[in-house]
Amino acid sequence: MPRKIVTIEKNDAGQRLDKFLLKTYPNLPPSVLYKCVRTKDVKLNGKRCQADQRLSVGDQLSLYWQEDFFQKTEEAFDFLKAPKAVSIVYEDENLMLLDKKPGLIVHPDEHYHFDSLIARVQHLLYDRGEFDPKQENSFAPALVNRIDRNTGGIVMAAKNAEALRILNQKVKDREMQKLYLCVVCGRMEQEEAVLTGYLEKNEAQNRVYISRKPVPGGKSIRTKYRVLEERRGFSLLEVELLTGRTHQIRAHFAAIGHPLAGDGKYGKNAVNKQIGFPYQALYSYKLRFDFTTPAGALEYLNGREFTAGEPWFLEEFRRFP
Repeated sequence: MPRKIVTIEKNDAGQRLDKFLLKTYPNLPPSVLYKCVRTKDVKLNGKRCQADQRLSVGDQLSLYWQEDFFQKTEEAFDFLKAPKAVSIVYEDENLMLLDKKPGLIVHPDEHYHFDSLIARVQHLLYDRGEFDPKQENSFAPALVNRIDRNTGGIVMAAKNAEALRILNQKVKDREMQKLYLCVVCGRMEQEEAVLTGYLEKNEAQNRVYISRKPVPGGKSIRTKYRVLEERRGFSLLEVELLTGRTHQIRAHFAAIGHPLAGDGKYGKNAVNKQIGFPYQALYSYKLRFDFTTPAGALEYLNGREFTAGEPWFLEEFRRFP
């Protein structure tokens, strides 16, 4: 008799068998899992299986390994230590569009372990009864895109595994349009243009470098902008990322001599001190779903556009003489 039978639910479906089991049973070493698959101590619907088989709703896994590997560490659910306060732009049964405020990280890190946007989302859904880790084998609500800690704007959160898979694929295939507002130093030479270059990431420094010509390890970037307003030697731009790289907007405009106002990493300290912005003046303010391939359960989103609240820096920018 198997020690345990696991029935695959909707949020588990579509995963590889090995990935699902390693996420579900963190005490199970990968070497033991693959041995169990070879020796038929893991069976799928009563039959021999392969580690890379995809799981479907209703599948049953019969597991025969020793009891110790089934043990799960009792969790205090760290997300409950985070506040529940989030600004919701749009929500339905599949996803949330959140207006992240500057200063909040999207995922926990070694410095801010307990409070993050995803922790707040999970806390909120837990309190509503829409998410219970004890009832899930391997899924937890997750963010689809991320923005820097000190950048504000729209972040997508998937509330179920199907929505997460679809949205991740749409991001990868660039079937969404994301627009940003930013304030840059100086006046742009052109009212609108597409900037090109090559971005090289330095992990140790947590910054990127832009070159006009190809460089080893560099990735091509394209940044589209148009000027909306000009005041006191600053320009308000609407920016579309035609490629999505780390710090792309901040670094690209700095590389052409127009760093973002308030940017402590790529900007001008003297200018930042003068204007007193607490963060870089950058906001992911508009999101449009522009699907060109089937979107399954999320097809109803196609063609819809969502806008965040007014960026914190707009009022201050418009006070410039």
